[in-house]
Amino acid sequence: MATNKSKLEYIWLDGNFPTQSLRSKTLIQNDFDGKLESCPDWSFDGSSTGQAEGSTSDLILKPVAIFEDPSRVNGFLVMTEVLNADGSPHDSNGRATIDDDDSDFWFGFEQEYFLWDTETELPPGFPHRGFPRPQGPYYCSVGAANAYGRDCVEEHLDLCLDAGINVEGINAEVAAGQWEFQVFSKGAKNAGDQTWVARYLAERVAEGYGYGINWHPKPLGDTDWNGSGMHANFSNGVMRENGDENIFTKICEEFGNNIRRHIDVYGADNNQRLTGQHETQSIDTFSYGLYDRGASIRIPVATVEGGWKGRLEDRRPASNADPYKVAAAIIQTTKDALD
Repeated sequence: MATNKSKLEYIWLDGNFPTQSLRSKTLIQNDFDGKLESCPDWSFDGSSTGQAEGSTSDLILKPVAIFEDPSRVNGFLVMTEVLNADGSPHDSNGRATIDDDDSDFWFGFEQEYFLWDTETELPPGFPHRGFPRPQGPYYCSVGAANAYGRDCVEEHLDLCLDAGINVEGINAEVAAGQWEFQVFSKGAKNAGDQTWVARYLAERVAEGYGYGINWHPKPLGDTDWNGSGMHANFSNGVMRENGDENIFTKICEEFGNNIRRHIDVYGADNNQRLTGQHETQSIDTFSYGLYDRGASIRIPVATVEGGWKGRLEDRRPASNADPYKVAAAIIQTTKDALD
């Protein structure tokens, strides 16, 4: 039956600390035109999400990005940021930490994660006791003995693409049941919006398979299994156009001078992942190097072969980091280096 009613799924980040969770609720709109400016602000009970006291619990969801929701008839995904009742950014609003949002800065986030069986509390491919075969056969793998949860991951990819999220690829990762998707965008806020909505869709798709999504940077604890990161590839106009090795050296050195600025927003429990093993540098050490996946910052081969025009990859952000806060820190340090 035809209907003029649209389903707008308002998505936001709650007040859980130190790692925020996604929340959402549905607003029905008549004769909706699909435009962001037609999405009204909407209030919610902040006392139920760890963002307010019960006596002053009204907070505001301000729409900031909209995507089609391909899994719903007349559906839309509305990313929002949380405001106080007076219109000021809430303390939990990482998007508001981005001061510079022109499209001069480009970001590519490589989001790693584990599918998580909600009954066994382990990734698919792990036996109820012990471990599967050691790392080696799972990365970019094929075959039922190596790749676990592919149907879920492929469905997530299709939904992201149909929604208009700029996912540039997926692959099975180093550990069994571990996967990655990559999101690219021009502009820090847009990159964060797309990454968060892609995370939301991953959570929602996984529900249908009996999986959760484990964003923890080291969910398998002190074992010989890789953790999960959200490697941040970034560039600005100077990096893409000047062709000067010294520019990249200055930026890397400035990152080394501001370790705390970055580690503070690069995700909770990241010390469990940044140990100097499993393709990481130690959390209390900073390094950069050509093509080095064990460095804090990797200078990709494409940047060098492109005549020192291109990007850098900060490999330190954890899988549970807020991409808004990561981008804000990267912009600040990069601009400090080039001032």
